[in-house]
Amino acid sequence: MNTLDMSSNGAAAGWLLFIAILLAVGIGIACFVIWLFVLRGSGKKPHKRRKRRRHHRQVNPTLAQTGGLPPPRGPNEPPRGV
Repeated sequence: MNTLDMSSNGAAAGWLLFIAILLAVGIGIACFVIWLFVLRGSGKKPHKRRKRRRHHRQVNPTLAQTGGLPPPRGPNEPPRGV
């Protein structure tokens, strides 16, 4: 005897079909929720903190503060400091 046979007991077969569909939808929703929170993550990602420039560090002087560019050197003159 088939439990889903509508001719033998229509009310019982209808409820069994309803319960089977409800169970399938519930399993689908449960799988989606597990994927959403476990596999995909909760959505909260750690913030990357901005690196702040430390004010106590000395900054290189500008060209205006140093008096401009040095004079051009000749082709046979080595760089200063070497």
